[in-house]
Amino acid sequence: MVINYNSVLLINHEIDSAYCKEWNLFKLPGGITGFLLIHIPVLFFVLYGLVLVFQQSYTGLIFSLILSLSGIFAFTAHMYFIKKGKDEFTIPISLFILSATLIVSLIQLVLTINLMLNQ
Repeated sequence: MVINYNSVLLINHEIDSAYCKEWNLFKLPGGITGFLLIHIPVLFFVLYGLVLVFQQSYTGLIFSLILSLSGIFAFTAHMYFIKKGKDEFTIPISLFILSATLIVSLIQLVLTINLMLNQ
């Protein structure tokens, strides 16, 4: 169930990322068009991964591991930019989503590793 929360948080973060023009922060080419095109396979990956987790496949555990690491990366990268003086993700809801993503991602990481080791 944790993976459901993390998926929702990360998708919400990506919605916030479009609002904050994250492509400028990471110096990605293509503006909003490139950003949206990048997210087609990303969102497919998240949604398909949820199916794999529901099916309790080993590939679902790999997906869960990748998703939890993605959440930890998202929090870490944005905190780095905030400390560098960037203000794109400093509104309260952005900070809440990032912080919640970190907490849920850490819980998910521990649970996923535990499941992998006990298979």
